[in-house]
Amino acid sequence: MNNLSDFGLIGLAVMGQNLVLNVESRGFQVSVYNRTGDATDAFVAAHADKKLVPTHTVAEFVQSLSKPRRVMLMVKAGAAVDAVIEQLIPLLDANDIVIDGGNSLFTDTERRDAWLTAKGFRFIGAGVSGGEEGARKGPSIMPGGPASSWEAMRPIFESIAAKVDGAPCVMHIGPGGAGHYVKMIHNGIEYGDMQLICEAYSLFKAAGMTADEMADVFDAWNEGDLHSYLIQITGKALRQRDPETGQPMVDLILDKAGQKGTGQWTLMNAADNAVVVSTINAAVEARVLSSMKALRVAASSQLSGPEATLEVDRQQLIAQVHDALYASKVLSYAQGLDLMRTMSDKKDWALDLGGIASIWRGGCIIRARFLNHITEAYRADPTLPHLMLAPFFKNLLNTNQQAWREVVALAASHGIPVPAFSASLSYFDSLRTERLSANLLQAQRDFFGAHTYERVDKPAGQWFHTAWPEVIE
Repeated sequence: MNNLSDFGLIGLAVMGQNLVLNVESRGFQVSVYNRTGDATDAFVAAHADKKLVPTHTVAEFVQSLSKPRRVMLMVKAGAAVDAVIEQLIPLLDANDIVIDGGNSLFTDTERRDAWLTAKGFRFIGAGVSGGEEGARKGPSIMPGGPASSWEAMRPIFESIAAKVDGAPCVMHIGPGGAGHYVKMIHNGIEYGDMQLICEAYSLFKAAGMTADEMADVFDAWNEGDLHSYLIQITGKALRQRDPETGQPMVDLILDKAGQKGTGQWTLMNAADNAVVVSTINAAVEARVLSSMKALRVAASSQLSGPEATLEVDRQQLIAQVHDALYASKVLSYAQGLDLMRTMSDKKDWALDLGGIASIWRGGCIIRARFLNHITEAYRADPTLPHLMLAPFFKNLLNTNQQAWREVVALAASHGIPVPAFSASLSYFDSLRTERLSANLLQAQRDFFGAHTYERVDKPAGQWFHTAWPEVIE
C-alpha cells in the first residue's frame, strides 16, 4: 500500500462501510476512522485484502491522507457533523476538502460552508442516494459547493457513482447548500412515490388479492412504463415469506411508518416559498397518521363507514390503478421539480433540472424509466414553467385522468383512504382550472379584514374595497 491514502472517511455505519468499499474497488487507498475503535478494527479485519488504512484518532486519520486531503463524513446529521468538523479544523491545511455525505439540512450546509471557507478550507455538501446497495455498487451523488472543490473530487465521485448509458450519475449541482437541498427534494419525492404505491396496494388488498397476486402485478408493471426501483422492491417485498410462520412478511409488519425528517423539511421549505407540494404533503401526513396506531384502533370501533371491500373486475381495477399511479407519480416529481425551480431562482443556483433528472436515473431510490422523459422535457425547454406542461406529460395526464378519477371515486365510496392519489388529482384539477373559487375567499377577507381585492374588469394591480353590510348577531 501507499504511505498516504487518496481519500478518508469518518463514520463506519452501513452507508459509510459500503462507500469505503466502493471507493477502494475503484483503485483508491482509503483511510477510515470511527468513534469506536473496535468498529474500525473489525471492518478492516473483515476486508484484509483491501487497500484500507485503519486509524484510531482524528489526528492519525488526518496525517494518513495525501494533500489536498479529501475527508468524507458519514455521521448522523445535526450536532454530530459540527462536532467532527470541530475536531478536524486544527488538523487540516488550507484547501483541504471536507465532504458531508449525510442527510444534512441545506441551511446547515450553507452555514458550514461559510464557516470552513472563512478558515481557508473547502466544503462540499453531497447528497448520496441509493441505500447500502447503492453505496456499495454505485449511488446517485448530488454534490454542492465551489466548482473548484467539485473538480478536485470529480475523479472519485465519477468513479463510484452509478452509470446509465455510460454516464455517471453525479454532477456539480450548484454552490453552497444546493447539493443537500436537491437531496432533500429527492427524499420528498420519494415520500410521495412510496405512499402512492402503498395506496395501490390498499386497493388491491380491498379487492381480495393475495400478496403473491399483488407481487405478480408489480413485477409486470416493472417491465413496462412504471419500471422503477420502488416498484421492483415492492414486488419482492410482497413475495417475501416469514420463515417462522410461513405467512407473507408484509402481513406481519406493524402499520406504523417511520421518517427521518427530510419529508417534513420539504414541506416547510415549500410553505416558506409558497409552492404547492400536495402529493408530498399527503404522504408525510399519511406517515404521521400511521404512527397514531392506538388512536386509530380506538376510532375503528366508534366511527362508522363503508366496508373496505371491492367487488370489482380485478383486471379492470389493475389497469385503472396503473394509470392512476402513473399520473400521480408524475405529480410527485413535478411538484418537487417546481419547488427546486423556485428555490434555484431565489438563491441564484442555476439548477439544471434536466441534468438532475438525468443523474436520478441510476443508483438512487427514486430512479425510474420515465426520468428519461423528464430529462428530455427540460433539455427541449430549459425554461419549462411546469413539468405537467411538457408535451409527453401533458398527453399522459390527459389520457390517464379518467381512470385516475374512477380510482379516487371508487376508494372514497368504499372508505379506502388514498390521500396521495386524491391530493394529486386535486392538484391537477386546480392547476388546469382557469377560475378558482378564490374570488369568494377574497370577498371574505375583504369583508372581515378590509384586505382589498383586484377586479376582473379592471387593470391588474389596482386594489378595491367594498363597504359590506353590517353583520347583526
